[in-house]
Amino acid sequence: MFTIKSLITISAAAILLASCGGNEKAGNSLADKKAALEKLKTEQSAIADKIKKLQTEINKLDTSATVSTAKLVGLTPVSNSDFLHYIDLQGNVNADNVSYVAPRMGGGQVKAIYVKKGDVVKQGQLLIKLDDAITRQSVIAAQKGLETLKTQLNFAKDLYQRQTNLWKEGIGTEVQLISAKNNVQSLERQLAASEEQVKVAEEQLKASNVLADVNGYVDELNVRVGEIFAGLAGASPQIKLVSNAGLKVTALVPENYSGRIRQGSKAIVHFPDINKTITSNVAIASRSIDANTRSFNVEIHLPYDPAIRPNQVTQIKFQDYEAKDAIAIAVNTVQTDETGKYVYVASQEGSKLVARKKVIVVGETYGQFVEVKSGLKTGDQLITNGYQNVYEGQLLAALAK
Repeated sequence: MFTIKSLITISAAAILLASCGGNEKAGNSLADKKAALEKLKTEQSAIADKIKKLQTEINKLDTSATVSTAKLVGLTPVSNSDFLHYIDLQGNVNADNVSYVAPRMGGGQVKAIYVKKGDVVKQGQLLIKLDDAITRQSVIAAQKGLETLKTQLNFAKDLYQRQTNLWKEGIGTEVQLISAKNNVQSLERQLAASEEQVKVAEEQLKASNVLADVNGYVDELNVRVGEIFAGLAGASPQIKLVSNAGLKVTALVPENYSGRIRQGSKAIVHFPDINKTITSNVAIASRSIDANTRSFNVEIHLPYDPAIRPNQVTQIKFQDYEAKDAIAIAVNTVQTDETGKYVYVASQEGSKLVARKKVIVVGETYGQFVEVKSGLKTGDQLITNGYQNVYEGQLLAALAK
C-alpha cells in the first residue's frame, strides 16, 4: 500500500539525488550554490503542500481512522434561558433628610454640648445649651409683673362689686360706678398682655436649648463651648444632621440612553465598599437633557440601611432589554468571515463526530455572552474549546468532562 510515509521517503531521496546531481553540474561557485539551494527549497515547499492536501483527503475518506487522529475539542450543549442586557453606570448616594441646625431666635454663646460627631440622635433631642441668663431674668420679671397685675385686678374687681352694691341702694353716683368698671376692664387687658409677655419670655428661654430637627446622626459638629452658635461658621454649617431614612442613589445617564432608561426601569445597585446589592426601580428620570454634560439625572430610592451612607459610590446596572427563553452563548466562540458570523458545532454522523459550521444571527451582547437570534437550536453541541483550529467536516473527539 502506498502510504504517506513512503511518499515522504521517496521525496527525501529525490531531493538528495537532485542535490548531488546539481552540485556536479553547477560547479563550486557561490552563486551556483545559492541558486541550487533556492531550487531545493521551492521543491520542498511544493512537496509539503501536496503531503498536507493528501493527508486532509485521506482523513475525510478513511473510515478506519481512530480517535488518535481526531481533533480534541470541548463541547457545551446549547440551552435556553432568559437573556438580560444592562447598561452599567456609576452613581452616588444622596440624602433627602439633611438638617442644618440653627438657633431659633438668634445666636448665643455655647454653655454646653451634649453630643459628638457621629452620634445617633432622635428628633427633639437636646444638642447644645446656649447662655440663657438674660432670658431667664426676663421670664422672672414678666412673671412678677403678671402677679402684680393679678393683684391689682382682684382689688379693682372688689371695688367695682362694692360700688355696684351701693348703686343698687341709691348710694353713690353713676360716674363712680362707671369708673370702677372701666378700671377693671383696663386691668383685664393689661393682664392678658402680660400673660403673652410671659409666654414670649418663656419661649425665648426655651430657644436657648438647641434641639435636633430630625432623626439621624451628627455628620458635622463645628462649634465649641464658649463660641457663638449662629448656625453657620463662614460657609460651613456648625451642626449638620443626616438621616439614613430617605436615602437615594443619583446618576447621570448619557443622552444616547434616553430611550432605554426611564421611570420604572429595573436597576441593580451594588455598593462595592460594603459588598451589598439592592434591586430597585428608577423612581425619577429627568425629562430634560443638561446642555453641558449631555446627560439626564435619574434617582433610585433606597430602603433604610444603617450601613449605607451619603456620598457612597455605587455601581448601577440598568436593565434595558430582556429576552425570555432565549439562546445565549459565550461571545468568544463567535467567529467572523466574509459571509458573516458563525460558530462550529459537533455533529454526530453515524459513528463519527465531525465539525459543522453554523452561520448565526446575533442580537444583544452583555458581559461574556451574546444572544443568538437564529442559526442554533437547543441541544446543539457547541464547540467551546479548540474551536479556533477547527474546519468544516473535521473529525472530532470530545474532551472528557
